[in-house]
Amino acid sequence: MKFLLSLFYIFLIVSNLINPAYSSDIAKGKELSVSCAACHGDNGISLNPVWPKLAGQNPKYLASQLYEFRKGAEGNRNNAVMYGIAMTLSDSDIEDLSAYYASLESKVGLTQDKYLDLGRNIYRGGNMEIKIQACISCHGPNGQGNYAAAIPMLSGQHSQYTYQQLKNFQASVRSNDYNKMMRNIVHRMTDEEMKAVASYIEGLY
Repeated sequence: MKFLLSLFYIFLIVSNLINPAYSSDIAKGKELSVSCAACHGDNGISLNPVWPKLAGQNPKYLASQLYEFRKGAEGNRNNAVMYGIAMTLSDSDIEDLSAYYASLESKVGLTQDKYLDLGRNIYRGGNMEIKIQACISCHGPNGQGNYAAAIPMLSGQHSQYTYQQLKNFQASVRSNDYNKMMRNIVHRMTDEEMKAVASYIEGLY
């Protein structure tokens, strides 16, 4: 697994060198974000926990998701609402929006007491008996992700949203994870384990 992770990072870093990102305009991104605020909040902090917080998120990750949404049914993260929005965005719009949300201050929530121990154990140590890789190995000890490899920041994310994404990966409804990395992990997880790690992440900082 560590060897595959190393190859993954090298692949993404080389890809970024070959295809450098656009020069982003945060001010333009803020203008574009007006249409996003209804769901994701004025400052990138969504009030509805089924919609993700975007504030402080890795801009490379945000851009990659918008590009995937823009593919619609032909992509690996098909969502009718996000497709309708993303299809109106140019490449530069996507880069500007991503830079804007990345510039905002994130907000951490709380971990439910009943999920603290189990969630922390899975996030930090995984479950080697059934080969569940620890979340910390990709997303970092504080959930900040990996900028160069476009791995998302998880710290403070709504637990309901995180749980739903884990379920989506498990059912392959969402399949835009490189080399099936997330799907290979979550298909072994129980519902309780997914809820626990999602709750732990919400209070992680």
